[in-house]
Amino acid sequence: MQKFKIPYNFEIKSIIQLYAQWIREGKLKPSSDWNKDRKIKFTLQDPCQLVRKSFGDPVAEDLRYVVRAVVGEENFVDMTPNKSNNFCCGGGGGYLQSGFQEQRRAYGQTKANQILTTKAAYCITPCHNCHAQVHDMAEVNDHAWQTVHLWTLLCLSLGILGPKERTYLGDDLKDVDVFHPESEE
Repeated sequence: MQKFKIPYNFEIKSIIQLYAQWIREGKLKPSSDWNKDRKIKFTLQDPCQLVRKSFGDPVAEDLRYVVRAVVGEENFVDMTPNKSNNFCCGGGGGYLQSGFQEQRRAYGQTKANQILTTKAAYCITPCHNCHAQVHDMAEVNDHAWQTVHLWTLLCLSLGILGPKERTYLGDDLKDVDVFHPESEE
């Protein structure tokens, strides 16, 4: 809208910003208690379209706030570099569907190395393109991480993730059952 000098009277937000806002306001009440004893480590992919090309570091901070609320502060391992300086996974901007698998995977090797350095069991991706690319890199190269959508973990931590939505999770997450006392009211 700004680029084309079209006047508008609304604010554009990412759902990530809303998740963070709702958690801060107590409207969403995720619990990271499920991961206190499990100590499953998670890292996070900053999507280019969300962070570098759109909302910048403020949304990256909101993203980390949500992740920490969901998996626990002590179980989040950030990549370096991160936020606006993070590396592209290689799947964005339509490259994932371009048909150039070999080139896409080669481009994504920097991201793969970055994820491996964290030694995290899971890489959280809030973007579908990133999810597909990061998952593909792990599967094709037999890397030691699994890929999970942010939404899936948020639902898991809220106690509302259904059985069919757990099928792609690792065995360490499939049986997580979060109980919220307020749901009994």
